[in-house]
Amino acid sequence: MAVLVPLSIVLVTILAMEIVAWASHKYIMHGFGWGWHRDHHEPHDRMLEKNDLYGLVGAAMSISMFALGSPLVMGGSAWPPATWIGLGILGYGIIYTLVHDGLVHQRYFRWVPRSGYAKRIVQAHKLHHATIGKEGGVSFGFVFARDPAKLKVELKRQREAGIAVVRDSVGA
Repeated sequence: MAVLVPLSIVLVTILAMEIVAWASHKYIMHGFGWGWHRDHHEPHDRMLEKNDLYGLVGAAMSISMFALGSPLVMGGSAWPPATWIGLGILGYGIIYTLVHDGLVHQRYFRWVPRSGYAKRIVQAHKLHHATIGKEGGVSFGFVFARDPAKLKVELKRQREAGIAVVRDSVGA
């Protein structure tokens, strides 16, 4: 029982971080934070992108939670659940790095999934990159991906409504 509450906090935090990441991606990265995110949507041959600065923001959130949960840092007035929240944020960051940067963008390893959920994630994120510029777009999450066929329909609707400029190679 003593392990159930901390484990639950970590797992709920990981799930909540996908919601935070979706909202941050849609409204910050494709909004006022486009200056950091733009190079992620443009071809380049650099190992690092300005977009990677968002990872430092996530790291700062995790480190802050670890600090709030530490009696050494907080002078005895720590909030213990913060440690588990910090661990959940860290866990999400690891999942994000492996799935988004590794699997989808192949920055760390090369593997092209032929079926299953991994293929769905790759397809959904490629459809996210189908728009030119920050306007419109689909699939702003990183771990949970909608059906690519439905995303193509949404992209087509956005293009026809003049909301988004969609690359020709997408077939939307």
